[in-house]
Amino acid sequence: MLWLDKSVGKPIAHEAGQITLFIPNGVEGFVSRQDGSISLRNILIPVTSKPRPQPSVEAAARLIRNLQLPTGEVTLLHVGPAAETASVKFPETDWIWNSVAKGGEPADTILQTATELHSDLIVMTTDGPDGFLDGLRGTTSERVLRKARCPVANLPVGSMLG
Repeated sequence: MLWLDKSVGKPIAHEAGQITLFIPNGVEGFVSRQDGSISLRNILIPVTSKPRPQPSVEAAARLIRNLQLPTGEVTLLHVGPAAETASVKFPETDWIWNSVAKGGEPADTILQTATELHSDLIVMTTDGPDGFLDGLRGTTSERVLRKARCPVANLPVGSMLG
């Protein structure tokens, strides 16, 4: 009964139109509460042709550069046939950029891959509900956020950051 859930963060993030970092309840995040150090080494970016994935890629690259993060790994995940993977330009960073394709239900595959890779952050471009089922069960981004065990950054389509 998703429509009965009261969400505070979702409307704020939607109206802001900017990248929003969600830290799920019970998740520490990648910034230490003790000393402020950052432990961000693995970023997962789900990619599809719609919405465009390049804004998420650029947002992750800005995060890497602005925080002056040491070497880590970014994995672009396409859920579906590898031949249908969206074209993405990898930014210039010292990080390793990988691209993988896996089958399955998108939200479940994203969550499973994040666990397998020990992802510290998931960065997703989102364009809101797409049809009746998304209206009932939530978008892929919303379903990932509900069960994520790491922070999730959502970048809405049309954001000034992309």
